[in-house]
Amino acid sequence: MKRFLVTATFVALGLGVLTAQSMQKPNDDPDMMHAGGGTLPAGWSARLDSGATKPDGVQIMPMGSGLHFKSGPAGIYYRSADTKSGAYTVSATFMQMEMASHPEAYGLFIGGSDLAGANQKYTYFLVRQDGKYLIKKRAGTATPTVVNWTDSAAVKKADAAGKATNQLSIKVAGDKVSFLVNGTEVGSAPAADVDTSGIAGLRVNHNLSVHVDGFAIK
Repeated sequence: MKRFLVTATFVALGLGVLTAQSMQKPNDDPDMMHAGGGTLPAGWSARLDSGATKPDGVQIMPMGSGLHFKSGPAGIYYRSADTKSGAYTVSATFMQMEMASHPEAYGLFIGGSDLAGANQKYTYFLVRQDGKYLIKKRAGTATPTVVNWTDSAAVKKADAAGKATNQLSIKVAGDKVSFLVNGTEVGSAPAADVDTSGIAGLRVNHNLSVHVDGFAIK
């Protein structure tokens, strides 16, 4: 009887493990690592979500006055000289060139500090191919949400070929921070609730082909 109970217990445990394994969602969207990447234009730095400060697996190609990203891993890109405080506006035009297999996002960040260290901090504003936008903060490994994914008619969705062009701006003015897409304010936050003083730059999530032009801070 005892032998039967022990055997039954092990069988039950085994079935439990198999059931738990079968319920785990497989990783069907791994980073598509691009060969020949890892080189940034002079003055630019990178921080991947893995913590790496070299953009291995990402192709970064200067094109005209802009930069073209073919991302494997997700990350941020910035120049230390682009450090701002007080009132300013940062903007850029993003052109998604191909349909992503999952709705992946791209956009701007402000208020960056310790971007190569363990206590990295910034506020980011992203859009994606299904017409949604997001506002979040980064504080070390935490990413508290300011505005969760939200539909907006101002965000141009990807067409049948996967292409979409969106001009993004973040305007810091007094106690208010405004987030604009194609000239329309889609969200705002009190300046005290987000990061405003620090480095401004670009964020490109994984497995995207995005051209960025007109990056400017005024």
